[in-house]
Formats: sequence, structure tokens, C-alpha cells
Amino acid sequence: MRGGRNALGLPAVAGAVVLLVDGLGAAQLGQRAGHARTLAGAPGGSLDAGFPSTTAVSLASLTTGALAGEHGLVGYDAFVPGHGVRNQLRDWGGPMDPARWQRRPTLFESTRSVVVAEAKHADSGFTRAVLRGAEYRGARALADRFALAERAARERSLVYLYVPELDRAGHESGWQSDDWIDALEELDGLVAGLVATLPRDVGLVATADHGMVDVDASAHRIVPRELLARVTAVAGEPRCLQLQVDGEADAVADDWRAWLGDGAWVATRQQVIDAGWLGEVHPDVAPRLGDVFVAARGRAAIYVDELDPARGMVGQHGSLTQDELRVPLRRFGAFA
Repeated sequence: MRGGRNALGLPAVAGAVVLLVDGLGAAQLGQRAGHARTLAGAPGGSLDAGFPSTTAVSLASLTTGALAGEHGLVGYDAFVPGHGVRNQLRDWGGPMDPARWQRRPTLFESTRSVVVAEAKHADSGFTRAVLRGAEYRGARALADRFALAERAARERSLVYLYVPELDRAGHESGWQSDDWIDALEELDGLVAGLVATLPRDVGLVATADHGMVDVDASAHRIVPRELLARVTAVAGEPRCLQLQVDGEADAVADDWRAWLGDGAWVATRQQVIDAGWLGEVHPDVAPRLGDVFVAARGRAAIYVDELDPARGMVGQHGSLTQDELRVPLRRFGAFA
């Protein structure tokens, strides 16, 4: 963006491609570098994606340049005042108007942009909230999406290429699984092919929205019934719960700390705001936050219901650990 702040120190280019690999944490890439020699061997480093370390939050931050407290997507699930808990990826409409719920303009609204992603998301509420301003080009197969990005790169515009396959493999089988490695190897090969075709005046950066930890069933923590007595609603996800409570948030937080010990960071809404976990929190965004945050440490996941279907997921994220927050930032082409 002409005149914008260049915090990454990237050189001026005629066009740029931003590759967003959902679920590719810096730690995971580092430990599987031999299976991703193009991505792992490129110049660059890493950065923190922001909190909560989940897709809805991080993609909004990427496209707006703002943290959750400003753009307003504050978790996988969030509280919609007067309407209960709604999923921030799927449950759009009504009070979650894409034009207003995501509060900040996107980069795509100020420069010619092309988004390349799965065709099925072209008209979703999340797309209209977070990717507004861009021309959307969709394809089902991963290789087809890379081909679309290759053609778009020749137009000397800003191209955003979104890849969800690695994240899906991680959720289903874990990032240490053969399925995850297979997905990483396929991705790396496609990246190498795309880089080889870039015009000389076009740069590519590869990054991610969050990392991931594998959670074994033995690390599932089921919330005791007595701790739920003053909880009226739960948002977030198992690695980062947000609790709406009836009564004093400080007292509820103390009870959860006593149960979890060093197994989680537990903080009230005000403590989260004061600590800057979400950046500056706009008054319109504050009511969307839980009264108490419970962010898991280590490799645990916290469930309020023993039958929660999310217990079938192996790879998880959302919390404050470096394995979840830290993501790669790798440079190719005219950016290298």
C-alpha cells in the first residue's frame, strides 16, 4: 500500500503474493524442515500471530493490520450481545452484519487485490467481513488454486492465496502425523513451482494464522460441575475458553485457578484488557468478550461437556503458547 508503514522492511515491488498457510506454526515448520525445504530454507524469520491464536481472529488481523480488540473478531466463538454465542467463521447475519461486525477497513479496499481460496467460501459472511474489497477467484483443488495465483501474480496486483488443507490434517490426525507431513510435502512442492514462475518484479511472502499443539485424550480436562454453577455461557474453544458468569468474575477466576493450577492462564476480562492480550479494546468490542478467559498451557484442552465433539480433534490451538502464537514469515522472489 503506497504510503503505508513498512514494518517488515520489504523492498518495493510491482506486485505481491501473500500465501497464508492455515495452521503452519514456526515450531512445526522447524521440526519438519526436511519435508518442506522450499519453505524452511527461504530467508525470513517468524512473528506472533496474535491472541486468541485462531483462524477468525488472525485472518482479520492480517487483512486489517489490527488486533482483535480493534477489528472485533475475538475468538472462534464469541458473545453477540442479546443473541448468545455465535461462531465467528460461520454464523453470519442479523447482528453479525459483515459490514459492521468486523470494524476495520481491509487492505484490499485500498489497492487492487485478488483473493484465491476455495470456491465454496466466495459469498460467505466471513469473506465479506474480512476479505472485502478483493476480487474472489475460487477452486476446489489445491493445485488449481496455486495455478490461479500464478496467473494473478502476472497482473501485478496484490494476491492473497489461502491454504486450509494443512490445518485440516492437523485437526484430524495431529501435526506429528503422516497425513500432516504428506500435506506439508504437497504444499511445499506447489510453493516451489509458484516461486519459479513469479515475474522478476513480484515478491511472495509465506506466513500462517496460528500454530498447533497435539492434544492426547489423556490431557483432556473435563470441568467439574461445581465450577459451572456460576457460568451462564461459554465461548471460545478448548484451548481458550471465554466464560460469561453470574456474579463476581474475580471469584469465578479464583475458583478456576485453584482447579487448574499451572495448567492454564486464567484472567478476568479487565485483566486481559489491561495486559494488552487483545491490543486496544474498542468499547463496541468489549461486550463480545467473556468475563473470564481460560487459556490452556502445555498440551491440555479444557471441555465443559464430556460429550463435546471437539474431543475428537488431535491438533488444537487458541492459547498463548509459542507453539500456537509463533508463525513463520518467509520471503521469495522480489522480496528475497
